[in-house]
Amino acid sequence: MKETTKTALRATVVLSIAFGLCVTGLTAADAKNPIKEAMKKYNQAPKGTDPVCKKAGEGRATKQEISGMLAAYTAMAAAKPPQGDPAKWKELCAALLSATTALDKGEAGAAEKFKAAVNCKGCHNDFKPKKK
Repeated sequence: MKETTKTALRATVVLSIAFGLCVTGLTAADAKNPIKEAMKKYNQAPKGTDPVCKKAGEGRATKQEISGMLAAYTAMAAAKPPQGDPAKWKELCAALLSATTALDKGEAGAAEKFKAAVNCKGCHNDFKPKKK
């Protein structure tokens, strides 16, 4: 094998490893913030589509979506809020988890309970840091 070919192969391997580490680092950074993860995956949606939380409140979410949302909200509730009163955070998250659990179990009136617990503005006003 020619020396230039060997050098090109080595460079390709090094660049591939570096790229893989960058991608892994970015993914791990998102996974470290369960609040952002839950909001991004279940409370936001592309324009023209409904987020999972809205579908859940209307009784249109799938069992799989609700189970995923419950797992994400459980992780979010265990996290420390970026700002605000931690006791209030725990209270609001407990209500959200209770309502999401009711949805997951298919309990009567769960959708209404969930809609009341998903209070985006209430949490954002108290716990979401202002953009700089």
